[in-house]
Amino acid sequence: MSPDVDLTAPATGTRAVLKRLLTADCRLFEFVAERRWPGAEPVLPRLSRSANHGVLWCAAAAAIAASRTPRARRAAVRGLASLSLASLTINTLGKRSVRRPRPVLDPVPLVRRLKRQPITTSFPSGHAASAAAFATGVALESPAWGAAVAPVAASVALSRVYTGVHFPSDVLAGVALGAGVAFAVRGIVPTRAQIAPPARPRADVPALPGGEGLVLVANNGSGTADRARALRDALPKAEVVECEPDDVTAELEKAAGRARVLGVCGGDGTVNAAAETALRHGLPLAVLPGGTLNHFAYDLGVEDVRDLSRALENGDGVRVDVARFRSGNKRGVFLNTFSLGVYPELVRERELWTDRIGSWPAGVLAALKVLRADRHPLRAEFQGRPHPLWLLFAGNGTYHRMGLAPGRRLDLADGVLDVRVVHGGPRPALRLLSAALAGPLTRSPAHAAVQVGRLHLTGIAPGTLLAHDGEVTEVEGEVWLEKLPEALTVYRPLPGN
Repeated sequence: MSPDVDLTAPATGTRAVLKRLLTADCRLFEFVAERRWPGAEPVLPRLSRSANHGVLWCAAAAAIAASRTPRARRAAVRGLASLSLASLTINTLGKRSVRRPRPVLDPVPLVRRLKRQPITTSFPSGHAASAAAFATGVALESPAWGAAVAPVAASVALSRVYTGVHFPSDVLAGVALGAGVAFAVRGIVPTRAQIAPPARPRADVPALPGGEGLVLVANNGSGTADRARALRDALPKAEVVECEPDDVTAELEKAAGRARVLGVCGGDGTVNAAAETALRHGLPLAVLPGGTLNHFAYDLGVEDVRDLSRALENGDGVRVDVARFRSGNKRGVFLNTFSLGVYPELVRERELWTDRIGSWPAGVLAALKVLRADRHPLRAEFQGRPHPLWLLFAGNGTYHRMGLAPGRRLDLADGVLDVRVVHGGPRPALRLLSAALAGPLTRSPAHAAVQVGRLHLTGIAPGTLLAHDGEVTEVEGEVWLEKLPEALTVYRPLPGN
C-alpha cells in the first residue's frame, strides 16, 4: 500500500515554482495598480484604446511611409506584416491555449479603467504582441525608425497592466511572441541589410568633400526634383544639372567633359545611359536612385542621398561588372537585365499606359493584355539547335531567391550572365508563372537556367523586340551577349563607414 500523501504540505518542484511565479505576478500587478504614475492617467488609457484593432500602428505605418524613402516604406510594410501575423497567431492559438481569467479590477482606480472591458481570456496580451511585432519589424528594416517607434510600443504594453486588463506576465508573453513573429517574417522575407552585396572588389576613387568635382545629371522625367534638392543640401559643392528625358544623353556627355566624377539621378534606363558615358570617358560613376524600380542602385546598396553622400565624402567605391549586347548595328550595355520574348512586349505596352494611370497599374494592365493575346513563341537558335521560347532573360550577375522576396544579386562582380529561358509551348501564362515560382530550381519542363560568360543567338526574326534595363529596341540579326568583368567603377557606402 502506498504511503499516505499530505495534501496540505507545501508544493514542491515545478508546481512550487509556478505557484511562486503566479504569486509574484499578482503582487506586481497590484503594485502597478496601486502606485500613482505622474502624467500617466491622461495618456496611457487613451494610448491603450488607440491601439485597438491596430489603428495606432496603421497610422504609424502611414506616417513612416510618408517620408518617401525606400527604407522607410519597407519598414512600414514589414511592421504591418509582422503585426498581422502576430495578431493572427494570438487570436487563433494564443487565446485558446491558456484560458486565464482577467485580473480583478478592485485595486485599479476608476479613472484608469477602460470604458469597455475586453471579454477574451487574458493570456497572452494581444496589444503587447502587436506593439512588439510592429516595433521589431520596423527596427529590423530601419533601426532609426525602430528607435522612434519603440517608446510608443513600450507604452502601449505598459498601458495594458496600468489599465488593469492584463497581468504583467501576459504582457511579457505577448512581447516575446510579437518580437518572435517579426524575426520569423524576416526569415521568410529577408531585410535588405541581410542581402547587401559584398564590398569588393574595392576601387581607388577620389574623396569629394562637399561633393566638389561631382557633376550629377538628374532626369526630371523620373520625378527627381526632391532628390536633386536634397543632394544640393548634402553636397553644396556638387553641380546638379536637371534636364528633360530627351536631353539626358546630351547632358551626360557635356557633364563628362568637366567632371571629376559623373553622377546620375533617375531610373534604370537613365543610369544605363550614364554607365555608357562613364565607361567611354573612364570616369567613376555616382548613382542616386530616382526612378520606379532602381534595381542597380538598390543592389549596389545606395538607397538615398545619405548613402551616396557618405560614399562620396569618404571616397568609398567598388568595381562592378557590365554586360554588353550586339545585334547588327545595335549595340549597348546593361547593368541589370537583357530579355527577349514576352517581357519586351510587356514593357512597351506598359509605357503606353504609365503616364495615364501610373507605373504599377500600367504594369498589371500590360501583363494581362500581353499574356491573353493570341501569339506564337519566339524562335531562336543557340548551340546549333532551334528552340521555341516564351522568354529569354539574361542577368548581369546571378539573381538569387531568398525566402519569398524577389530575386536579388548578392555579387555585382561575379563574372557571369545569369541566363534563364521559358520554353515555348501551350499556355504561356502558366509556364511563365511556374518558372517565376520555381526560383532557384534550374531545370524543369517549363524552364531552364545556366550561368555563362557569353551567349550567341541566331535565327531570331529581324524586328523582334529586345529589352535592356527597361529600354526597348529591335533585333537586327544575330545577338551576342558578353560580360565585361569589373569594367565600371561606382561609389557605394562601405560597411562601418
